Amino acid sequence: MKKILVLTAVLLLIVSSLTGCKAQEEKGSASLDSQPLKIGVLFIEDNLPLFVAEAEGQFKQAGLNVELVPFPSAAERDAAMQAGQIDGEAADIIAACLLKKGGTDVRIGPITLGVTPQEGRFALLGSPDSEFKSPRDLAGVEIAISENTIIEYVTDKLLANEGLTRDQIKKISIPKMPIRVQMLVNNQVKAALLPDPLASLAEKQGARVILDDTLSDINVSQVVLLFRKESIDTKKEAISNLIEVYGRAGQMLTQNPDKYRPLLIDKAKIPEPVKDTYKAPTFSPPQVPAREDVLNVVDWMVEKGLLEEPFTYEELVDESLI
Repeated sequence: MKKILVLTAVLLLIVSSLTGCKAQEEKGSASLDSQPLKIGVLFIEDNLPLFVAEAEGQFKQAGLNVELVPFPSAAERDAAMQAGQIDGEAADIIAACLLKKGGTDVRIGPITLGVTPQEGRFALLGSPDSEFKSPRDLAGVEIAISENTIIEYVTDKLLANEGLTRDQIKKISIPKMPIRVQMLVNNQVKAALLPDPLASLAEKQGARVILDDTLSDINVSQVVLLFRKESIDTKKEAISNLIEVYGRAGQMLTQNPDKYRPLLIDKAKIPEPVKDTYKAPTFSPPQVPAREDVLNVVDWMVEKGLLEEPFTYEELVDESLI
């Protein structure tokens, strides 16, 4: 009889423990589900892990309530961020600084592409009829860019790294990238800075690569996930879990690019002429950008008059999100 009573007590303890664990899991899941996240996305490579996570049901598996909100342009996405219509987005460090300067308190989380120079390609190309043999041949040549963006920052840094001085670097603003590609391949401009996949498209159509930042000894083109500070304060657990999911999906893409190639072509809008040859991007595990890389951007923005005073690394980056 005594043995039966002891056995019964043990069984009740086990059941109680399991019930408690299940209740805790349900509580945790409910907690995350009550922190809905709206993430603004463009149809570009940086957002591919988000699209994979959505397609594979990874958000729901993690107990997350995530809505991916598409935008046709970075300007409209950033306007939604300012209006509080979205909680986060994939953007560059310049965009983060401009949002913060404009009164929208944001924090940078992990790098999406750009942990190494090999992630996220930008290329400086000459027109098909150009005869540039080295970057130094671009001294005094007008280079088509979009002003006050990562495009201009990469142009300045790559050329300075090749020994050109500030007064030797000349630029012309052509904000719309498809028009920039068209003018370059039609020899209407002599040189242009383009990100992939448009850089690959221009190369396919006869443009000549002069500088490729994936072959550079400097890392200048980080893109990051950033979030409203208000969202971090109220939904930090959900945001941290979102970053974990993003990281897992990025590794799935990196390890099995063929499986997700149709998604790459569709969601990153790979142009038809290069869709069969375009190389899929690789993603590193989530990590915040290096202090030096962030402050280099800030210093450049101050120098250009885009910021009156520099932001500190701590004002921009939230390392606790990872």
